Amino acid sequence: MPQSYKPRIAINGRTDIGQVRNENEDNIRWHTHSEIPFGYVVVADGMGGYSGGAAASSIAVNTIGEHLEKIISPTFQACTPQQQELMIQSSLIEAINAANSAILETKELNPQFNQMGTTVAIAVIWQKQMTIAHLGDSRAYLWDKQGFVQLTKDHSLVQEMIDSGSLTEDQARHSQIRNQITRALGVSPTVEPAINNYALTQNSLLMLCSDGLTEYLDNGQLDYVLSTHRPALECCYRLIDDANLLGGKDNISVGIIEYTVDPNASFDQRQSFTPPPAASEDDVTVRQLS
Repeated sequence: MPQSYKPRIAINGRTDIGQVRNENEDNIRWHTHSEIPFGYVVVADGMGGYSGGAAASSIAVNTIGEHLEKIISPTFQACTPQQQELMIQSSLIEAINAANSAILETKELNPQFNQMGTTVAIAVIWQKQMTIAHLGDSRAYLWDKQGFVQLTKDHSLVQEMIDSGSLTEDQARHSQIRNQITRALGVSPTVEPAINNYALTQNSLLMLCSDGLTEYLDNGQLDYVLSTHRPALECCYRLIDDANLLGGKDNISVGIIEYTVDPNASFDQRQSFTPPPAASEDDVTVRQLS
């Protein structure tokens, strides 16, 4: 691979109301720089009903996006990679706190929105660095020739039960409390996002989504679609269609980043398909906060 080749970032995203809900409380925002390898995706899954959830997720993606688009500057580009990583992480924390404050202020001004809040999952890529942040049960996944990896761990009651050994992964997927999240934006004056940094060394696909997708498709099924469906950026449409065919009880949002560091390398295609599960008869997608 020529040393002068710059990583290429291509992004696509889609949000869908699903088959049951009367309103889409999800929001998604993404951006790619026109000249340098910088981009991000933000997915937010709002809660609160009566337009509150939609307002919260909209505030989240737009506030965070506006902050992230200010990162690239002459000062930033003059820094070392280690300094840039710290600056991105600092900007993410600032953006998440600003979104949290904006949602809380909106709730104070609009009493009808007193129950609103939102999950959020964010991916920022700069050169060969990737930073992932999240609150709640919206997720981020990485697919490359080494395998398929879930990068985030849900902030939820069932995840805490899995961690304590009182619930298995399969039991969690069918639990009646699987949508009770323990961290979100717009709930308290302070927030504690999980933030992690990664190095991208090969062609990869990064996927962010709301739980309207993962309620229906497990990791094996997600791996299968990302492995076999091309063009890769159209996986957004395929995955949302699959979730809707299986019931679409919640809003569904998917963002895909196609990261190319070696234009001559082809993606390995692994066949790890698992038949889709039958749709649950019970709609348990109403959010509750502990």
